[in-house]
Amino acid sequence: MGDNEYTSADIIVLSGPQGIRKRPAMYIGSTGTKGFLHLLYEVLDNAIDEAQAGFAKNIAIRLTREEDVDVAEVSDDGRGIPVDTMKKEGKPALEVIMTSLHSGAKFDSKVYKVAGGLHGVGLTVVNSLSDYTEVTIKRNGKIYRQRFSRGAPISELETTGEAAEGESGTTIRFKPDVSIFSTRNFDSVTLTERLRELGYLNSGVKITLTDAREPGSEKTTDFYSQNGIADFIDFIRGSKDPVIKPIMLSRQADSVKVDIAFQYVNTYSEELLAFVNKIRTADGGTHVVGFHSALTRAISNYIQKNQKKLGRNIPQVEGDDTREGLIGIISVLMQNPEFEGQTKERLGSTHIKSIVDNAVYSAFATYLEETPSDAMTIMKKVFSSADARESARRARELSRKKSLFDGPLLPGKLADCTETDPEKSEIFIVEGDSAAGSSKQGRDRMYQAILPLKGKILNVEKASDEKIFNNAELHMMVTAFGVGIKDTFNPEKARYKKIILLTDADVDGSHIRTLLLTFFYRFMRPLIERGYVFIAQPPLYRVAKGKDVRYAYSDSELNTAMQAHDGKAAVQRYKGLGEMNPEQLWETTMNPQNRVLKKVMIRDAQLADTIFSVLMGLDVEQRRKFLEEHSTEVSFLDI
Repeated sequence: MGDNEYTSADIIVLSGPQGIRKRPAMYIGSTGTKGFLHLLYEVLDNAIDEAQAGFAKNIAIRLTREEDVDVAEVSDDGRGIPVDTMKKEGKPALEVIMTSLHSGAKFDSKVYKVAGGLHGVGLTVVNSLSDYTEVTIKRNGKIYRQRFSRGAPISELETTGEAAEGESGTTIRFKPDVSIFSTRNFDSVTLTERLRELGYLNSGVKITLTDAREPGSEKTTDFYSQNGIADFIDFIRGSKDPVIKPIMLSRQADSVKVDIAFQYVNTYSEELLAFVNKIRTADGGTHVVGFHSALTRAISNYIQKNQKKLGRNIPQVEGDDTREGLIGIISVLMQNPEFEGQTKERLGSTHIKSIVDNAVYSAFATYLEETPSDAMTIMKKVFSSADARESARRARELSRKKSLFDGPLLPGKLADCTETDPEKSEIFIVEGDSAAGSSKQGRDRMYQAILPLKGKILNVEKASDEKIFNNAELHMMVTAFGVGIKDTFNPEKARYKKIILLTDADVDGSHIRTLLLTFFYRFMRPLIERGYVFIAQPPLYRVAKGKDVRYAYSDSELNTAMQAHDGKAAVQRYKGLGEMNPEQLWETTMNPQNRVLKKVMIRDAQLADTIFSVLMGLDVEQRRKFLEEHSTEVSFLDI
C-alpha cells in the first residue's frame, strides 16, 4: 500500500492513562506551571468536597522536594476513600478510582450533595501524570495503603496498621512526572491565593500549608475563617474606601444555594470573584451573567420609580455604569454543574442565571427601598460613571477623527522598526527628548521601535475615563501598541511582543516607571500576564581606566569595578539616559547580547491590586503609613 493509504490498521486506541499521558493538556489545561499546579488542585478539591459534605474539618498540604522535583501531600480527616471490592470490576474501589476514567461518587447526589469534581477523572489524571502516587486511608479502624505509577498500580492494597478510635481520612502523596511537564515546581504564590479563597469559602474548616521544600526553612501557614464571605469581602476591599456597607445575601432554591457579598468602593473598576462548589470560575459564566443582570435591573427600576427624588438631567444608565467601583463574591453550591472544560473556569449551567438573577434582584431592590441614603449614594456613583462614560465616548469619537486613538495612523513621534512580525519586534518607551535622540540613533532599526513620552504620564489610578481618553501620551502608547483600550482592547493585535520601559535610573525615572506600570496593570493587564512588558536596566556608572571601560548598575558593582582598578579609575555618574551617547546606550541597555531586562510579572493579584490602590490612590495618609511600614519590602517587580 502507498504512504497515503488510510485503513483500520491506522486506528490507534489508547486506554485511559495512555490517553491522558498522550494528550495531558486536554485534562489539565497545559503542561506548564498551570497544569503542574492543577494536579494538586484535583487532589485538594476532593478534600474540599469532604468538607462541604460536613465530614472534614482539617485539610493539610505539605510540599517537599525529591531529586529536584516538588512533591505534594494532601491530607484530610474525612471519611476516607472506600477500599472494599467492587463486584463488577473485581478490584478495590480505591484502585478503580485511581486508574479508571469517569469513576467516582459524584455522578449522583447520594454521597455528595454538591461537589467540585463531576467528571470522575481527577485522581485518575493525577495518577496518570505522576511518577508515583501513594494513597493512605484511615477507615473502619484500619490503615490502608496502595502505590501507583503513571496510571497503573505498582502494589496491592494492603493493611498497614490500626487507626485510632474514630480516626478517618485520606492522604495522597504524589510526585509529578517531569517527562510530561516543563516545570518542576509548584507555584507557591498562586497556591497560597487559592488556599486563601478556600479558607474564606469554607468557614470553620482549617486549611494548613506547610512548605518544606528548602532544607531548614520549613514554613507553615493556616487559612481559616469563622465568618466566611463576610471576612472575604473585607479582605478583597483591602485599602479601598467603602461607599456603603457590604450587602450580604443567602438564598436556597431547590438544590442550589447562593451566597453573595458585594459592596461599592471609591474606585473605577469592578472586582468580582465567582465560585461554583468552591472552585474559582475565572472566566465567569451564567452565575456572573445573572448577577450583572439583576444589578442593572434593580438600579434601572429604582431610577424609574424615583425620578422626582433624583432630580432632573438623569443620564442614560448602562450595565457598566452600575458596576463601576463594585467588589463582590459570588458562591454557588449546586448539583451536577456544567463547566466548559475539565479545568472548570466557566460555568455553563443555564438555569443558574435565573436563580442568581432572582435572588440578587429581590435582595438588592429591597435594600435600595429600605435604605434611601445608601441608595442615593449608589445612584450618585452610577450617574457619575454614566456621565464620564458619555464624555469618554465623545472623546473617543473626537480622537478617531483626529486619528489619535483607534485610527489607522501611527503617532508621529513613533520611530517604528522595519520588522512587522510582533514576535521579533520590540518597542522602547522612553522619557525625554535627549534620551529619545540617543535611543533612536543607537537602536537597531530593523526590529527596535522608539516611542518618546513627554514628562510624567497621567496617574490613571486617580483619573476618570474622560481624562484618560483625553490624554495625548496615553493615546500615543495605545495607538503604537495597536491593542486598543477598554471595549476595543485586544491583546492579540499587539504590534510588539516586547514592550520595554526605558527610564532614568533615578527617583524621577522610578516615578515615571511606576505611572506606566499602573496604566498597564489597570488597562492592559493581559499584556503583563502574557509576558510582554519589560523594564530596561541602564547603568548608573561608567568606570574607565585607559581602554578598560566597565559599567556598574549599582553602588556595589561600582565598588567591585573600582577595586579591580585599585581605586584609580575615572567614574562617570549618569544622571539620565540623555548623558549617554548612542553607542553607550546600545552597548549597555539595548543590545540583546549585553542588556539586562526585568520581566514584569503578577505573582499575587490581590497583593498587586492593594499596592496599586495604596501607592497610586487618593488616600495620602494611608500611603504614608504604608510606605513607613513597608518601604524596604515592596517592589513593583515582585507583583
